[in-house]
Amino acid sequence: MRALLYFLLSTLFLISCKKQKDIKLLKEKQSKIVWQAYDETKDLEATHKLQETRMHLKLINSKVLDKNDIWGALEVELDFFSEEKYNNLAKYIIESDIPTIQRYIKEGRFTYEELTLFYIYRIRKYESDNTVSLNSIIALNPKVIEQAKALDKIDKKNIDVNSVFGMPILLKDNIGTNDMMTTAGAIVLQDNQTKNAYITDKLIDNNALILGKANLSEWAYFLCSGCPLGYSAIGGQTLNPYGRMIFETGGSSSGSGVAVAANFCIAAIGTETSGSILSPASQNSIVGLKPTIGVVSRTGVVPISSTLDTPGPMTKSVIDTAILLRSIIGKDIDDPASVAIEVDFVEELKKGKLKGKRLGVIKELLKDSIYNIAIEKIKKAGAEIIEIEPKDTQLPEFLTVLNIDMKNDLPQYIKTHAAKEVTVKNIKDIITFNLEDTLVRIPYGQQLFKGIIEDSTTIEELAVIKENLKTIARNYFDTHMHKHQLDAVLSINNYHAGYAAVAKYPAITVPMGYTDNGEPKGLTFIAKSFSEGLLLQLGYAYEQVAKERKVPVKYSN
Repeated sequence: MRALLYFLLSTLFLISCKKQKDIKLLKEKQSKIVWQAYDETKDLEATHKLQETRMHLKLINSKVLDKNDIWGALEVELDFFSEEKYNNLAKYIIESDIPTIQRYIKEGRFTYEELTLFYIYRIRKYESDNTVSLNSIIALNPKVIEQAKALDKIDKKNIDVNSVFGMPILLKDNIGTNDMMTTAGAIVLQDNQTKNAYITDKLIDNNALILGKANLSEWAYFLCSGCPLGYSAIGGQTLNPYGRMIFETGGSSSGSGVAVAANFCIAAIGTETSGSILSPASQNSIVGLKPTIGVVSRTGVVPISSTLDTPGPMTKSVIDTAILLRSIIGKDIDDPASVAIEVDFVEELKKGKLKGKRLGVIKELLKDSIYNIAIEKIKKAGAEIIEIEPKDTQLPEFLTVLNIDMKNDLPQYIKTHAAKEVTVKNIKDIITFNLEDTLVRIPYGQQLFKGIIEDSTTIEELAVIKENLKTIARNYFDTHMHKHQLDAVLSINNYHAGYAAVAKYPAITVPMGYTDNGEPKGLTFIAKSFSEGLLLQLGYAYEQVAKERKVPVKYSN
């Protein structure tokens, strides 16, 4: 009996020692991955030596967000997800498209839970290191691992590989989520606990996992004039993985573009008013689609302009763009512009080809060597290239549309969607709030907000301006599209995003190459309204012959 008692006591003692050792190891492990603020002086001084004035930064990290809080609620889940596990999964996940990931899961290589943990671990790994952090994430969904585990219990046999089922998706932080705040990057909305946006519910209905919220240019870059793209008071300065603190991120869906490029998620949703998807997508060598107004609902999205705003997919491949777009479309009775779309965008890709397509090439852009190379590839693939010379046409009073729409649309959003903790009612209230602490709340000023208040254009005058802009922009494209029976016009990055915006024409940008110093560029296809299927076909066919996307070197493992 004594021998048995001695054995039991010895066993308990060993177990206790092992537990103490495990706890000690976990604490040591955690101590290595805590983010700490640092002296940013030298980094900021370096940006002031750059020619690009918008990259002259005043700060890098947020003054109000402790990065440790981003992943804090998920630390327990991460405790037993080792670096070894991360490295074993990296070869399957990094740069893989949705169908490939789904096939791996069906084969049993990993689970939806492990896929989600991989991304969270990767976000913490890079974002906690001040030498490589990108400030692309504002929040992570505290329930996402629990939700992933629930999906793992479902039989994988009948899951469509071309679906968002179990895919961790980031949302730009102007898109409503009831599990996280929706801030638009602004301190005044720091406690804005909203309901899900229409498209958030669509993703959830399709069993996607809402991984978290991406940083953005504050108020979707309609706050300050000439300030850095990708800056928000909540999230700090988003940085480009291809040239950290050298290249612009593009805006305003900066965090969405950067996070996708750095493989912090499988895909993301951005929003565009004029270039806000096309710009960061092209600057970060990913695919970005700006749909026709009405194809994707805006309900529950912090607005600039009900005339021009639209959410859209941001991904590493055109197939993922088609899959993500298919998952968020739907007729929304609360959005007057919303339309029912019956097209299966994934099926449309099967028709993707360049042979026989008639594409308008802007002659002035042929001076760009990367654009020139892209056009030659397209020509070799059998497309007919027609050089066009659109007249250099101004878009008169474009800013007025944004001013008056935001003056009216933002108060309506606050009234119908914002949390009761949000006490401001309108732009004037927000300006006053920001002036209480300009260094933290508006270090780059709020010139555009002041312009909104000063703009006295009436609703009747605005209607005339909108119609005039639409006519000018459509003529810009249609004159040549009709004359030469073009399927699409080819541009670079967001060069013609303003025209596409007021014409209400969709556009897709696909990685086109890199400058001599490594800055990405995108080839942008613009077509008539509700031509998303055609654009996906063209983008997919070009992607197959070009294969230009490269993972950013410092974020390749």
